[in-house]
Amino acid sequence: MSRVVSVHEYTLAAGVDSAAFERAVAEAERRGLFDLPGLVEYRFLEGLRGDHRDSYAALWIYESREAWEELWGAPGAPIEADEYPERWLTWENELLAPLLDCDPDDIAFTSYEEL
Repeated sequence: MSRVVSVHEYTLAAGVDSAAFERAVAEAERRGLFDLPGLVEYRFLEGLRGDHRDSYAALWIYESREAWEELWGAPGAPIEADEYPERWLTWENELLAPLLDCDPDDIAFTSYEEL
């Protein structure tokens, strides 16, 4: 089985600095909100220039295509927001939403790659 990497970009709202976002990530980690089945690694990469300056790219690495699809459905047809894993909704809505300029219920992965 091959691993899957999916990427989502989070754009920070006006006036939100990267330190606030990083504190939210640390709090999510402390609360175990990234302990999703099949997720083996994740990274948040801060945008440094151009259109991506006020954003983070999140790389989510899953142990297999099956593990990814168990959570999100088939690539290109993600499950509805109200069906996301409860811990993901908690992370997105309670911790992340106040920091973003987009609706966290409208998650769309920008890429899906099998390794």
